[in-house]
Amino acid sequence: MLIGAHVSPAGGPAKAVARGVERGAHAIQIFNQNPRAWKPREYSDEEIEAFGDAIAASEIDALLIHAVYLLNCASDDETIRSNSLRSLIASLQAGAALGAHAVVLHAGSAKTGDVGEAVARAGAVIAEALAESEGCALHLENTAGAGGTLGRSFEELAALMDAAGGDARLGLCLDSCHLLASGYEIRSAGALAAVLDDCVAQVGLDRLGSLHLNDSQKPLGSNVDRHANVGEGELGEDGCAVFLSEPRFDGLPLVLETPGAQRSGPTAEELALTRALRERGLAARRARSGGRQG
Repeated sequence: MLIGAHVSPAGGPAKAVARGVERGAHAIQIFNQNPRAWKPREYSDEEIEAFGDAIAASEIDALLIHAVYLLNCASDDETIRSNSLRSLIASLQAGAALGAHAVVLHAGSAKTGDVGEAVARAGAVIAEALAESEGCALHLENTAGAGGTLGRSFEELAALMDAAGGDARLGLCLDSCHLLASGYEIRSAGALAAVLDDCVAQVGLDRLGSLHLNDSQKPLGSNVDRHANVGEGELGEDGCAVFLSEPRFDGLPLVLETPGAQRSGPTAEELALTRALRERGLAARRARSGGRQG
């Protein structure tokens, strides 16, 4: 598992690598444009080269690019869909240029409209973005389920992938906070295994490509997306340890999007805690396995 953090790319993508190194990250996630503006960010050849040099000299093995939250590929407003398409294409092109593991996307919201129609609209935008780019995977992120947000269930995520044409570049990013908030109990090894069995049945194990570890300020089934620092929310340290030690997550990039102690994002100390909780979870799984064998 490649444990890391969402970091700022201010000053260029090579600076994001430096911020990841400061935190002891093995994966980083960035926004590739101003999250409050529609204008896509295009990296220069010099910035791309500097990023390549920086990441090659580091212990960071995966980059995720998170499409900005302005995007709503499911909107019934043609202008919003057009802007979302343009931004998503730019994110995928940036991902290809930087050698990103994937772009992570919140597919959008139906608002108060028909969910099936919203899924179809989002699928069409995603399919076009994939057709207008190449080389970078796109991971749809599960959502907490507030309002009409799409992706609150594995069935809905599968429907989005089908609506987008089932492209081989499509994958899934699982967020621990969003799973709990949307009603999936994941705080014990058995419960998480059952949830993943459902995921595999609906989406396929081969589609599972990246992870977000966030504790949740709000309880199971709240449908409220409020991240808490690792171990300080409804998952707690034990629940986080379970998530971190799930065997089907081995090898995947996992990034923290937590507030951090000073509200400035994940810290080196929080990443160290995350690694320790993974080891705790693995040890607990080994102990249970040994007990059964005995």
